[in-house]
Amino acid sequence: MKKLFLLVSLLSFHAIAQNAIIAGKVIDKDTQEPLIGANVVLDATSWGAATDINGLFKIKNVPAGIYTIKTSYVGYDSQSIENVILGKNDSLFFTVVLEVNFTLPEVVIQDKKLFEEKSTNTVRVIDSEQINHLPVNGLENYFSLQSGIISDNDIRYPSDAFNTEEYGLILENDFLDSYSNPLSTFSIDVDAASYSNARRFIMSGSLPPKDAVRIEEFVNYFDYDYPKPEGDNPFSIFTEMSKCSWNKDNYLVHIGIKGKELTDEERRPGNFVFLIDVSGSMEPENKLPLLKKSYKMMVNNLSSKDRIAIVVYAGAAGLILPSTQAIEKEKIIEAIERLQAGGSTAGGQGIQLAYRIAKENFIKDGNNRIILATDGDFNVGVSSTSEMVRLVEEKKKEGIYLTVLGFGMGNYKDDRLEQIADKGNGNYYYIDNILEAKKVLGHEIMSTLFTIAKDVKIQIEFNPAKVKSYRLIGYENRLLKKEDFEDDTKDAGELGAGHTVTALYEIVPVNDVSALKNNEVLKYQKNNLTKLALESDEVLTLNLRYKETDEEASKLISNILKENKNDLESSSENLKFSSAVVQFAMLLRDSKYKGKSNFESILKLAEESKGEDKFGYREEFITLVRMAKRLNENIDLTQ
Repeated sequence: MKKLFLLVSLLSFHAIAQNAIIAGKVIDKDTQEPLIGANVVLDATSWGAATDINGLFKIKNVPAGIYTIKTSYVGYDSQSIENVILGKNDSLFFTVVLEVNFTLPEVVIQDKKLFEEKSTNTVRVIDSEQINHLPVNGLENYFSLQSGIISDNDIRYPSDAFNTEEYGLILENDFLDSYSNPLSTFSIDVDAASYSNARRFIMSGSLPPKDAVRIEEFVNYFDYDYPKPEGDNPFSIFTEMSKCSWNKDNYLVHIGIKGKELTDEERRPGNFVFLIDVSGSMEPENKLPLLKKSYKMMVNNLSSKDRIAIVVYAGAAGLILPSTQAIEKEKIIEAIERLQAGGSTAGGQGIQLAYRIAKENFIKDGNNRIILATDGDFNVGVSSTSEMVRLVEEKKKEGIYLTVLGFGMGNYKDDRLEQIADKGNGNYYYIDNILEAKKVLGHEIMSTLFTIAKDVKIQIEFNPAKVKSYRLIGYENRLLKKEDFEDDTKDAGELGAGHTVTALYEIVPVNDVSALKNNEVLKYQKNNLTKLALESDEVLTLNLRYKETDEEASKLISNILKENKNDLESSSENLKFSSAVVQFAMLLRDSKYKGKSNFESILKLAEESKGEDKFGYREEFITLVRMAKRLNENIDLTQ
């Protein structure tokens, strides 16, 4: 039977702390590589930390006491060491070696003479004065050798003193009166970069910038249990209504769409061009090294009918691998392994060359797509966002789409990458650790890269006899004019095979229908409610337009949501969990519409609606909420 080993040793810290210090490193057992974003918490407390890009973490100012230290990482077996007795000024360092799918963890202590064993799983840490006189196998200099660590042996995250990250301004959607504005129209969006980017901030010990939080991307990071499409329709539509958890006078409407799944036989062959930023800014471990691991995962998921070319750019752009059958995995991976960072960032040249290579190898009726991986820091040649957007819009008309993978921190250009992916008929992801790479390029790649419908638009018509006003939560940069819904020349979002899209509205109900008769009298027009509006139990009608991937004329699907008075407790896991995610995003944005949202109610909802959670993403969300709660209380996890 396989075992999970927890290797524990002591480290002498030069800094003097009034309370105990717990620090360490978390690595993968098979690869011995650090696990970025692993969670280490003191069970049943709000104390905890997450590992940085070197797999390191530190929890300072821990009061004396007896603790259970739990280490967890999505996709790996969690591990606990119980009855850890910490005295004042004690210091503990341990390395956790995690492996996937284990059932019988075992704890092995290195250098047992440093500990007094109270029981099988008990570790007694002797006081810091004695630690200073004990051999620690060279660990006293361990942290001074790590990237981003200052020389006084104090564990810290890399400085943001030169932070030039950019985020687009978000003006939240307001409530609209449904009598004068009955139609709400928007393009679907299945991007998820905002959530993983915000996770990076929180796990590094700070809350994300408000404009880094796009609520719809938080919600759409997670899958939901929607019915599969039936018949010839490429979608199924799920609608539900319940009491709003942060404003009990209002209701929440949950809308879900699920795309049909494709078999290997139905999936069209792919002509992929990997466009990789190898400029000097991509050198850190969480950029090019992580990027290389990510692309190798994708290579292993493609089939013999797919082809891959690799274009790189730094001071200039170049082709390092001509279009090659994906079955030649060793040749492709070898080309990826040779990548090294250095030079300036000629992103415009790289994109132009990638499009040329994609066009030269164009597959008619195939999936022709560029997959750009970068931190977005273009600074040579065609570099403005507007120029990039015009370029990808033009090439999209030729049937070549663009997907964007964002990496890194410090100089990350979120707003630029989000716009480029949007206009390139592709998705936008932020890869902050190897786990996210597995999620996007391992589990989800076959849906995100293989489009089943394009220019997907939603238009909701609210019944003013039931809905006084409404607010679309998120999707601020996806709003459309009502006239755009039937305009087939208007660009909108794409949906991949098996993918889900989720949107939520907060609605203010009509309590007195008779009051609607007191609307203002207009000179040139009349606006009266129909008999259907007044007598039916319909709350809204959902209209969805989409185009087949090889068609330019749209098709229409409609769905009606009828009134109900469900309370939140009796609602589906879909609605309850999405409600928890929305509240969390509103708190991070400090939204004026957050109402009575609070971390305790979010945790309660999320824990009640966690469901099967096959890959552990919802459990990770719960941990993230707990960490953000501490940060919101002005307790820095790295202090």
